[in-house]
Amino acid sequence: MAKKVYTDYFFDEPAYNTHDGGYIPLVTPKVEPQPLAIPPLLKPDRQTDTDDYYTVTAQESETQFLPGKKTKTWGYNAGFLGQTIVFRNGKQTHIDLENKLPELTTFHWHGLNVPGPITDGGCHAPVYPGETNHIDFKVHQLAATTWLHAHPCPSTATQVWKGLATMVIIKDDVEDQLPLPRNYGVDDIPLVLQDREFHDDNQFDYRADYDPDGVQGHTALVNGTVNPYFDVTTQRVRLRILDGSNRREWRLHFNDDLEFAQVASDGGILPAPVYMTKVMMTCAERDEIVVDFGQYQPGDEVTLMTDDTPLCRFRIKSFVPDDTKLPEHLVDIPDETPTPDLPVRTITMDGMDDEVALDGKKFDMSRIDARQKVGDVAIWEIRNTNSTENGMVHPFHVHGTQFRVLARNDGPVYPNEHGLKDTVGVNPGETVRIKVKFELTGVYMYHCHIIEHEDGGMMAQIESYDPQHPQTYHLMDMDTLRNAFAKEQGIKPEDVWMPGM
Repeated sequence: MAKKVYTDYFFDEPAYNTHDGGYIPLVTPKVEPQPLAIPPLLKPDRQTDTDDYYTVTAQESETQFLPGKKTKTWGYNAGFLGQTIVFRNGKQTHIDLENKLPELTTFHWHGLNVPGPITDGGCHAPVYPGETNHIDFKVHQLAATTWLHAHPCPSTATQVWKGLATMVIIKDDVEDQLPLPRNYGVDDIPLVLQDREFHDDNQFDYRADYDPDGVQGHTALVNGTVNPYFDVTTQRVRLRILDGSNRREWRLHFNDDLEFAQVASDGGILPAPVYMTKVMMTCAERDEIVVDFGQYQPGDEVTLMTDDTPLCRFRIKSFVPDDTKLPEHLVDIPDETPTPDLPVRTITMDGMDDEVALDGKKFDMSRIDARQKVGDVAIWEIRNTNSTENGMVHPFHVHGTQFRVLARNDGPVYPNEHGLKDTVGVNPGETVRIKVKFELTGVYMYHCHIIEHEDGGMMAQIESYDPQHPQTYHLMDMDTLRNAFAKEQGIKPEDVWMPGM
């Protein structure tokens, strides 16, 4: 039977960010092509058969993006973005979180199934300047591409814009056996997609660029590289793509409509490959695709595009022919039955600009908005109340779990949404039904992942609880956070700029 190849972006075209009043088109700078930066792998401090020990450092630096002056940036064990971290399913993991920045930050493990709120690293887990916090957890989830980013509400967007984001790869025994490229940096390539605006002397100026509907810039960065190319030395290449932008959606395709296979989404490997020529990613989503360059000859060039803008040129070199084919079935994903008699949880994503809210309310970090028992399998319905005429896609993210997408407006999900997800784009006027289970206790946030929207209050909190072992949590409050930023900046609390709040 001939395989199905999808040739559209699935999402509602009237809701694309290209229609935003504040949309900023990408412009390729007139600079020489640069080799794609491949972030090095973070080396463990030490390892045993059962335990891994790491130090993750948030630090200031300078990065050469454009000719002229270097840009002041932040990163994890790096000048900008960070070194890629690799975890192994089943291993005990111990991490020192070191803050060498001039202000408090947090370390949020986006997509990891870890306890909340402290290990999860949202706004309740600040690490103050010059201090080191320690976390321990057991990696307990399937192989996946996840990521680490700052999450100090309501300054998440500012800190991510400065560079605090890096890829986190989880490996397991099942994925090890699949016929997928996995030689990191050679045929297994991270692609962190972002955009930035450069001001005088090539500097970032987040405050000048601020837009409550999401900050965008004219320049695309791929792994922090402007106008990158990658030399293809193997016939098959696996691209681990992360939409690490504050706002921008990416509508990806190759300039000659080369077909590719999506093999994984946020939470890991898909049940079956999905063949396509186009894919759209909303903020914080991850897609893993396998590209076969076998039809090209040395000297050819193929370009990954977003809309009409080139992102990365793949320059074909000599490679050994590879006739490896993806199987029709990749992995089995457990499909758990919803817990009987649980009411459906309904959530509305409301508004745009400064008026964003969840369920009609602005975020309060000291308020628990919902509760769900550990182990319960619940149905959530997320509705985007924006107008279908001029609304926007809101990417909905839940901390501390990977969920299943069940339906869009009572109809089928997109073809590449049959795996585990932690972020799902919801079209204006649409209701997306998901199935959610928390395996660990804690307080977790759920929110729009247009980062300015979450900073602006489009966020809420749920407690995953064990009735046999009730817990009390010390939650951060806005006054404490504001006072800390004021002390670090040497200004009065009332003068602290907190965009969106």
